[in-house]
Amino acid sequence: MTSIPLIGEAVAVAAEPRLAGAKIGVVTFPGTLDDRDAARAVRLAGATAVPLWHGDSELGDVDAVIIPGGFSYGDYLRAGAISRFAPLMSKIIDAANSEAKLPVLGICNGFQILTESHLLPGSMIKNDHLKFICRDQTLRVENANTAWTVDYTDGQEIIVPLKNQDGQYIADEKTLDALEAEGRVVFRYVGFNPNGSRRDIAGISNAAGNVVGLMPHPEHAVEAGFGPESLDGAPRDTDGLGFFTSVLTKIVGGDK
Repeated sequence: MTSIPLIGEAVAVAAEPRLAGAKIGVVTFPGTLDDRDAARAVRLAGATAVPLWHGDSELGDVDAVIIPGGFSYGDYLRAGAISRFAPLMSKIIDAANSEAKLPVLGICNGFQILTESHLLPGSMIKNDHLKFICRDQTLRVENANTAWTVDYTDGQEIIVPLKNQDGQYIADEKTLDALEAEGRVVFRYVGFNPNGSRRDIAGISNAAGNVVGLMPHPEHAVEAGFGPESLDGAPRDTDGLGFFTSVLTKIVGGDK
């Protein structure tokens, strides 16, 4: 019988020494829920998680930034709309658009913040069924050449948890056509569209591929024994880890 590791004992991957110096910033806003989970995912991937506060005036020397999920500012006005004006967001926007192209990952509420910041096109509205949904969700990797997906393969299917109320991705047809044509649809829902997102889109990137946003939560599928299963009961508990190892691969110069 296979024993399930205790919390804190599981090691998802053997961290490579060359990755140990990488620093990944994890931003916390009032209402952020998953910052500690994102930080743990970073550590399991082999890097150092650097806590960042929304009111900070500087990013410091981080190599990438994660904007985690939650309900920043209670999702008042529109989800992510207030967070867009946080002092740290102006630094993130500048760094992401700079020649250095800082890698930025927005998860759930983080994805909403990225659209409100115009780092990614489109917008997020309430789920088409007008209810909060929480489930394990199958995704297909449509673009394995972004800063956050190079450790996956095109067409690969992964299972990660999803939990949202304002998760319906929308954009005008011209924008959707451009995203498709330019390969900027990074993830698509498979088998079930949980929120009515246009064209089953679960995640997108900017043109350079350094900024990625998605609604499901890869940080909740990074540790053996604690995560989703496939329909046949096979463990899929580390399917989300590739996000965090991918950016480290990019940072150390291991681009595909």
